[in-house]
Amino acid sequence: MLPLKTEYPQPHALHFAAHSHHPRPLVTREATLQCWNDAATMLDSKWDHIFGSVVPEAQRNVAKLLSYDHPSQVAFAPNTHEFVARILSSFDPTRPLRVLTTSSEFLSFSRQIDRLKERGNVSVTEVPVFPYDDFVSRFVQASQEAPFDLIYFSQVFFDSGFRIGQKALEDMVVIIGTSDAAIVIDGYHGFCAVPTSLKTLGHRTFYLAGGYKYAQWGEGACFLCVPPGCTLRPENTGWFATFGALHASDNHTDHTQYSDDAFRFWGSTFDPAGLYRLNAVAIWLRDNGISVEMTRRHILDLQSHFLDGLWRTGSRIFGIQNLVTPADRARRGYFLSFDLKDARVAAAAVRALSDHGVMVDSRGSLVRIGFGMYHDRTDVDVLLQIICGITTTQEENAHA
Repeated sequence: MLPLKTEYPQPHALHFAAHSHHPRPLVTREATLQCWNDAATMLDSKWDHIFGSVVPEAQRNVAKLLSYDHPSQVAFAPNTHEFVARILSSFDPTRPLRVLTTSSEFLSFSRQIDRLKERGNVSVTEVPVFPYDDFVSRFVQASQEAPFDLIYFSQVFFDSGFRIGQKALEDMVVIIGTSDAAIVIDGYHGFCAVPTSLKTLGHRTFYLAGGYKYAQWGEGACFLCVPPGCTLRPENTGWFATFGALHASDNHTDHTQYSDDAFRFWGSTFDPAGLYRLNAVAIWLRDNGISVEMTRRHILDLQSHFLDGLWRTGSRIFGIQNLVTPADRARRGYFLSFDLKDARVAAAAVRALSDHGVMVDSRGSLVRIGFGMYHDRTDVDVLLQIICGITTTQEENAHA
């Protein structure tokens, strides 16, 4: 049964920023200690254990969550930006780089691509995400209007919570996948938040995500699913990328050698604690019979309960007129986003909630309210009471 409040060090009943940071279940503490113990007792030989046992188990766990048939094609890194940088470095910097993306990508990609545009030979086409109803068709159409080297878009968008459904993803890739472009799906707000299958997508697309949020692994455990047979040669390359290379022993070749699997996108020495936590959480979820489908049903129920109560309060701040997340449950992620039209108003709303013990966050004029498996309807009722009180106070002040 959800929620599992007792599995967390603190209840975090009023932590409604689950889209930003999940509290870690208690099993991650033991996993972190196990990582320390292994390092202390095995010393240098710990890497044999990590690459012989911990990494393969982590690859299998990620692949299982994504219905992905190629666990060896899962690479790990401390953050997603490492993968973004490596993918971008696979293209010749002396030649034009043509990128198709959206207007709503997170900074790990958008900041990097904005900087690369300063080269003068990088062109970027951004497709607006809104209106949602025809986004997929508009994006697909844009992909057909010019040749691109890289196509990058999110599965669930970080600002609005709008989700591209599984079938829509598959339909998109069927069409845009006929080009030679590298296709990257940013799944950070989709992974472990919405049921996702790479069974028909994984052969053609990169899938990028991490465990900091919904997967509950904490920092330092991000991953990239690499299409089998990928031959990209990242210029930004670490020494792990030579693991398994057919000619790795030939140090006199004119070309740097790469592994034939996902290791070609690995970096160098890293802190493996995140992978220990990954495996511990995967076991914990399985032992408790918790699936992505189950947690999603729980979250959608909480969202509906919240919205039903919110409309009854008549809040002018968090009213239906300000909700930018789709009304269609199938097209939502784990959070609801409200556009307060002004970044200062949004920041003030976040501070007001914080003063009452509620944690949410904002991105520009958008306030995001996220739900987790550690919430129940009682938590949502408390949130509604606080929002109603804040709304009444602010409206009284406005008329004073």
